[in-house]
Amino acid sequence: MTHFPQPHPSRRAARVQLGDSVLAAIRLEDGRRTKAKLQSISITGGLLQLAQSLAQGDFVEVAFQTQAGPVHGMAEVLSPTQKMAEGVLQPFRFVALEDDDHRRLRTSLDHVVDRKLLGMKVNAFSTY
Repeated sequence: MTHFPQPHPSRRAARVQLGDSVLAAIRLEDGRRTKAKLQSISITGGLLQLAQSLAQGDFVEVAFQTQAGPVHGMAEVLSPTQKMAEGVLQPFRFVALEDDDHRRLRTSLDHVVDRKLLGMKVNAFSTY
């Protein structure tokens, strides 16, 4: 069954900052592929560092690896937030995740948040 993430109207989803360590594979609607670095992630979406910006409103497939396993979902590309020498930072929001992908993402995010609350260093995400 497919999960359709819905943002909570009055509470923002917890974000996990990842830095430059997590690679994501992106497949565009026309079949083209590109790579990105996943800067932050939440249960509802994330922030990618890309060499070139994607068109706002594009639907893409996003895939990345966590310690709980691979996460693969459909996402809508949002407006780029910042241009940098290395490319652009561009947010996305998940529009559909299979139940297993949703569970792996939730497990990984919960693991990171729990460990941070305990003051422990952790990386529940790895390169794809």
